[in-house]
Amino acid sequence: MEQNPIRIAEILLDLVDVNLIGVEDLSDQGPKTPLRVHIECRGERPTCPLCHGKSYSKGTSLVELIDLPSFGRAVRLIWHKHRWVCRDPQCSAGSWSDQDARIAAPRLRLTDRAGRWATRVVGRDGRSVSSVARELDCDWHTINDAVIAYETPLVEDPNRYGQVHALGLDEILFYREGRYRTQHWSTSIVDVTCATLLDIVPGRDVKGAKEVDRQSAQGVA
Repeated sequence: MEQNPIRIAEILLDLVDVNLIGVEDLSDQGPKTPLRVHIECRGERPTCPLCHGKSYSKGTSLVELIDLPSFGRAVRLIWHKHRWVCRDPQCSAGSWSDQDARIAAPRLRLTDRAGRWATRVVGRDGRSVSSVARELDCDWHTINDAVIAYETPLVEDPNRYGQVHALGLDEILFYREGRYRTQHWSTSIVDVTCATLLDIVPGRDVKGAKEVDRQSAQGVA
């Protein structure tokens, strides 16, 4: 049984190199009020990224991140980010804040684990962005931004197709727009042997499909 409080916090938070500052239970403000878990980065004082000299803390700022639910409660991770300044007054580095991609990716409002989970259930399980947003008690754009950020490197990976055995195309009426219900089409590109969706391109002509065909041609058996 683990009794070290630092290790207990790491197990519960699934994060390393952080200090658990405290937990706010604001259930008296309403049953759906999220738990607020406060953390800070733990480690040696960073050196200046420009001159590699010593730095000092200029205070902290609080960054609120949407996390996965815990024990049936919505959770917000409150990251106390230290702002550091180089001790050398002649250095032009300015100030910088703590960064740790294991906690959260830059410019996203979800923790890394919440962002990866949301991407997985939207991309693999086919859940809608709005349903995931409701489960995490946040807005649609927060989830959509995370899905785009995590999915883009996967989609742009030229090796994502693997070996394609038999390429098939299927044109689909994607949506209708405007007063006159103008039709907008898309083309689904699949490996028909294993029923795997490879890509979806706009339109119903061969232009978009040719690019995907070119990328996967070397892998066709």
